Amino acid sequence: MEYLDFELPIKELEEQLQKCVIIGKESDVDVTPTCKEINKKLEQTKKDIYKNLTAWQRVQLSRHPNRPYTLDYIRAICGDTFLELHGDRGFKDDKAMVGGLGKVNGQSFMIVGQQKGYNTKTRQYRNFGMANPEGYRKALRLMKMAEKFGIPVLTLVDTPGAYPGLEAEERGQGEAIARNIFEMVRLKVPIITIIVGEGASGGALGIGVGDKVYMLENTWYSVISPESCSSILWKSWEYKERAADALKLTSSDMKRQKLVDDVIPEPLGGAHYDRETTFKTVAEYITKGYNELKDLSTADLIAQRMDKYSKMGEYKE
Repeated sequence: MEYLDFELPIKELEEQLQKCVIIGKESDVDVTPTCKEINKKLEQTKKDIYKNLTAWQRVQLSRHPNRPYTLDYIRAICGDTFLELHGDRGFKDDKAMVGGLGKVNGQSFMIVGQQKGYNTKTRQYRNFGMANPEGYRKALRLMKMAEKFGIPVLTLVDTPGAYPGLEAEERGQGEAIARNIFEMVRLKVPIITIIVGEGASGGALGIGVGDKVYMLENTWYSVISPESCSSILWKSWEYKERAADALKLTSSDMKRQKLVDDVIPEPLGGAHYDRETTFKTVAEYITKGYNELKDLSTADLIAQRMDKYSKMGEYKE
């Protein structure tokens, strides 16, 4: 397990607990009372830390190297029913954007999401979860295929942003994202979107238009990352904590502003502390969301979706 800077008190207590257990095994000393005391203190420390997280600390948790990524959710929730589909039929297959058919609790979905890597090699292979235009065009191709066969769409968002390189701009990055938003708003099948990690800027919006939009508890969703915001406003990354607070990017902020429909709770410590519980909870929310949408007519589904997004940004003094 890797630890973030604010998790160091937890690390110290867990190391003490490990040492206590080892001493008990290697000697005749009864360390049970001591272990219980350390364990009690550990649980209390976890509650004190994770129940009072700042916006920046939630951003850090969303990037935790042990946190499950899109393919982890797909494999856990769909099992061996997932069939990955490749390519945009125009340029190439973008490895940062994965997609295919899979079943969630017996219901077929077209699943699309950004995939990050687990180590240096796979991060480069996946381009750090930053999709190129062909990635968004692949996503749209799969969503239009789902529409053709009446299959609901599930999108899993986890990206630091769309790839900003020169070659991406030359191939129409902005147009690809705008086209996806335009087409998703009028797609004739239900769309469920879940932010499972980072939801940064247009890179997230390119697959983020949904009838039901959920955020995991320790994720963020914003037009810009705290570091980039800090560097623009204060010419330095040193103010990233202040920027994170100002951006109102946490799941609770998004729910309060009615930009997402619900927040999916995570186990104490984050999704990586208890993956199985996280996967089960996410699957339940997917099924719940689909059940609320499946009986709507196509006209009502699209009208409701358009009305939802039209109301965003309204402000009354």
